[in-house]
Parts: sequence; C-alpha cells; structure tokens
Amino acid sequence: MGEYRHFEAKPLSGAVGAVLHGIDISHDLADDQIAEIREALLEYLVIFFRDQRMSDERLMTFGRYFGELYLHPNLAKKGPYPEVIHVVKEPEATRVVGAEWHTDTGHVECPPMGAILHALEVPPKGGDTLFSNQYLAYESLSDGLKATLDGMKAVHDDSRVAGPNANKGRSTETRDDEEWTPTANAHPVVRTHPETGRKALYVNVASAHYFEGMTKEESQPLLQYLFKHSTQPEFTCRFTWAPGSVAFWDNRCLKHIAVNDYQGYRRDMRRVQLCGDRPV
Repeated sequence: MGEYRHFEAKPLSGAVGAVLHGIDISHDLADDQIAEIREALLEYLVIFFRDQRMSDERLMTFGRYFGELYLHPNLAKKGPYPEVIHVVKEPEATRVVGAEWHTDTGHVECPPMGAILHALEVPPKGGDTLFSNQYLAYESLSDGLKATLDGMKAVHDDSRVAGPNANKGRSTETRDDEEWTPTANAHPVVRTHPETGRKALYVNVASAHYFEGMTKEESQPLLQYLFKHSTQPEFTCRFTWAPGSVAFWDNRCLKHIAVNDYQGYRRDMRRVQLCGDRPV
C-alpha cells in the first residue's frame, strides 16, 4: 500500500476502498495533492472523505481537477448546474437510483471514468453504498473462463434505467418522454484499465443484456453467473454516509449499489461524473 504525504489512507476492507484523513477537499488543492489523490484512487478504486462542506461550485471544482465533467444523458437536471445531479430520495419514495449492482452509464460509447458523490442529508440509519472490486472479480476466474471471455463483448443499453415506468416510486427522475429511445453500445466483457493496465470484469445487471453475436436467451446463463460472481463479499466494502461525506470512485474497475433500507426518511446527495474513454 502506498504512503502519502498529504493525508492518511485507512483501508475500509481487505479488497477495496479507503478513507482519506487529514485533507480538506473543499478548498483549492495544489498539484501534488491532486496527484496523490489520483494515486490513492488508482490504488483503492474508491476513496472517501469525511466532514467536507462543499457547495455545488466546489464539488465541480474538485471534479475538474481530475477531468472534464460529464453531462448525464438521462437523469433530470435540477438546480443551476447541469453537471451536478441531485440524487434525492424523499420519505414517500419507494425506489432509489442505483438499486442494482452497476457501473455508471454503461450504455454510452464512452462511459464516465468516475463519479464523485457528496452527502448533504442522510437518514438516521441505513442508506449505505457497497462497492465491488472488478479486478478481483476477473482475477479469481478460472483460466478456462478467462480464455472464453477474451474478445467477447456485451451489448449494454439503458432500457432498465430510463424510458417508460422508470420513475415510478422514485424521487430522482430520469428521461421517460415519448422521444426517448434506448441507447446501446457493445463493450468488452473484460476491460483493460487505461491507467493501471490491469484487467477488470465489465458487465453489470443494470445495462448488460446479452453477448454480441448471441441471443438474449443464450447469453443469460453466463451473464447471470458473472453478475453473481462479481459481487462476492470478499470483493467488496461498505460505506456508511454522514453529512459531509464524499465518495470518489473509479467507474472503470468497480461496481456499486445503493442500499434501499431507509423507508420514511430523506436522503439528499449531489454527484458529478468525469468523462471517460471507450472501454478496450
């Protein structure tokens, strides 16, 4: 594990995730601080900060240290900044955004490389987020299955997370207008990370529907195995939010899921995403 000059990194589990202590990201950062945060992100895949009081403007500034901000194609825009997504669950809502294990926005040609989520209001209990290391998911496969998956692509689309009926029971709305049509792209089942060079499993239940060149029926047995395999407890960490908490995750090698276990309470978060490249 790397040692850092500007903060202390305390791992959240044996597989993934670390809380960075001793750095305030709500103020301007120097180049060497930014470089160390990126280094920690690549090491731990998801990094967390506590007690950060950030406006939407500061959240965008922090995001821009690491890349161009991404404009989400589906989630409804609220507030003055289209780059900032309001992820809100009102007490009467029954569903949440991200309630399945997923990588973000996998249906587009160049999915976001990462996301930064800032908590404003959280329930008194529940509402955790889980993350799963997809390097480990790939590396723990048998050599035979690795060889089978080499060169395969999965077709991703947004039909499960947008369009008709997507907003029933949810406070955070997505596109469901009459002009909406699914967006689909094929991505490698095994993705090579552009910065680390490591291979990661890259399929998720929210957007990956079938393998290119195969029918949906033919694809399901292997897809379902990969979905289940990739979220084993040994690959994961769990983060409990508090007001001012921030999570910054690498969307290229990680899955996550929002736990919907706080019915009757409000949860209010702000998120920015960072532009990424086409998976290879």
